[in-house]
Amino acid sequence: MSSEEEGVGAKLGKAVQDYQSVVDDYDRETARLLGVNETDLRCLEILMATEEAAPSTLSAQLGLTTGSVTTMLDRLEKAGYLTRTPHPTDRRRTLVRVTPEASEKTYALIAPFIEDSTRQVMGRYSAEQLELVADFLTFSRNIQQEHVRRLRELPAPGPSRSGGRQAPGPRRTGAAGTR
Repeated sequence: MSSEEEGVGAKLGKAVQDYQSVVDDYDRETARLLGVNETDLRCLEILMATEEAAPSTLSAQLGLTTGSVTTMLDRLEKAGYLTRTPHPTDRRRTLVRVTPEASEKTYALIAPFIEDSTRQVMGRYSAEQLELVADFLTFSRNIQQEHVRRLRELPAPGPSRSGGRQAPGPRRTGAAGTR
């Protein structure tokens, strides 16, 4: 790799890290204003994008145990952010949906950002440049997802912590951590 490529790679790496940091900050502030934690916010984002999901799907996407998902859903339902209804064809399953009020409240917080960033980005870059950026982000996301899966396969070094975005990973049982 040439020194020019190394320089561009370092600049890109720093830009991605900085971008991720500000995305995390934005998510934290949005969660604060909604009165939820960041994992709850991520659950709401998933549900708003898919309209409905089974708790098992949320468990897999969030990297949480089914018990943690149940606790989270109880909390969000109590706050009026979601509903749980029986599956229309399989009475053993449940479907989770965001309430219209939660959707409205969330969009009221994020709409100014979406509108402003769309206007500014579209005004600065050509369609061809934006296609390249979209390809880069999609490609990078796929690589990161592969590594999320890899990390979820590794055991935690100690007892599980509670709260936050914690992947279930391999379970440790017993004093020696055997299964």
